[in-house]
Amino acid sequence: MGVGKTAVCRNMKNKLDNCVFLDGDWCWDAHPFQVTEETKKMVTDNICFILNQFIHCSAYENIVFCWVMHKQSIIDTILARLDTTDCKVHTISLICSPDTLISRLKKDIDMGIRSDDVIERSLNRLSSFNELNTVKIQTDNRSIDQIADMIISL
Repeated sequence: MGVGKTAVCRNMKNKLDNCVFLDGDWCWDAHPFQVTEETKKMVTDNICFILNQFIHCSAYENIVFCWVMHKQSIIDTILARLDTTDCKVHTISLICSPDTLISRLKKDIDMGIRSDDVIERSLNRLSSFNELNTVKIQTDNRSIDQIADMIISL
């Protein structure tokens, strides 16, 4: 979406001991990208399976997961399917101003990383993050390193 999720999570992975990182987008990297009830169920199943595998693997003490979860029901569905018995879970939303979001997305569009339609979709979702039961971290005028440190300190 352009707020810095993946960059911050990669940074956190390198700062935390025995850490693994899952980007939910990796579980749904397809061409053409199709959003149907079947594909939504499939990606949620994949995410929950992988996260539970990480939780049960003794090699990992820290699990970093990111995905665009703009509805509380998405977060709740995933959390309900995870074995978090011995886990401390932090739900965090990275947010930024519309101007910052547009600026970041335009850079990605210019680099060929994203298509033009991402700006409208992202702007339409931006306000929905305020409704979530998550810690909100403003990313405007903050470096990736600063944001990662803020999350790690929670």
